[in-house]
Amino acid sequence: MLDQELGSVSDLAVAQVERLVRRLCQRFAANLPFHGWHHVHFVRTKAGAFARANGSDPAVVETAALVHDLNYIVKRNSDAADGRDIRMRILARSGVDEPVAEWIDRIVVEAEMRTRHRDISPEAQALSDADTLFKALPVTPVVLAHRYLSENGITLSQLANKIVGEQRGKHDAGFYFYSEEAKATYSRWATANLELWQCVVEALDDPSVGELLDAVQGNLGNQQELAGGPAGL
Repeated sequence: MLDQELGSVSDLAVAQVERLVRRLCQRFAANLPFHGWHHVHFVRTKAGAFARANGSDPAVVETAALVHDLNYIVKRNSDAADGRDIRMRILARSGVDEPVAEWIDRIVVEAEMRTRHRDISPEAQALSDADTLFKALPVTPVVLAHRYLSENGITLSQLANKIVGEQRGKHDAGFYFYSEEAKATYSRWATANLELWQCVVEALDDPSVGELLDAVQGNLGNQQELAGGPAGL
C-alpha cells in the first residue's frame, strides 16, 4: 500500500497536535532556546507551503513538522528517532490513526539532515526544505547559533564541523533543497551560510583564534561573576 493511501489527518487532530506540542515547548522552553516553538511554528508554516506546491498532503506534512523535533525534549543533541515514543503518544492522543501516525514518524526520520538522500518521499522533501531553510536563514548564525550551542551542550568547533560535514555534500550534489522554488529563492543564502561555517572551521584551526575565543569567554565569565557578586563591590 502506498503511504498516501493510509489516509490523512483531520483539521481537529492537527489543531490538537499543535496544542500539545506548543504546551510542551512552553513547559520546556528553558531547555529549547533553539528548537522551541518559534522553530516549530516556522517549519510547520513553510512545510505546509512546500507540501501544497509539490502535491503532497499538507495536513500530514504540517503534523510531521509539529512533531519533528520532539527528540530535543527527550535528550540533548539527539537524533529524530529518539523522539518516536513521545511523538507517537501525542499523535495517538490527538486522534491520528495509527497507520498515519507511523507514516508521519517515517517522514520525520526520512527528512533528517544527517541521513536524508536525493530520493526521499515528497512529504519528507517538503518537511526537509522547511527545516533546512531555517538553518540557512541569514539571521540564524547571527541570532540563534549560540542558542544551539547552549541547548545541545556542544562547542563552536563541534557545531561548525557538524554543519559542514552534514550539509556540504548535499549542497554540492544538488539536493540541499528539493523544490525548484526553494532552490531558486534560497540557494544563495544556503551557499553563503555554508561558506561562513567553512570559514569558522578554518579559523578555529588557527591557535591565535582559539586564544581570542578563550579570552572572550573568560571575560564573559568574569563579568557574570561580578554581576552576581556581593553588594558594595
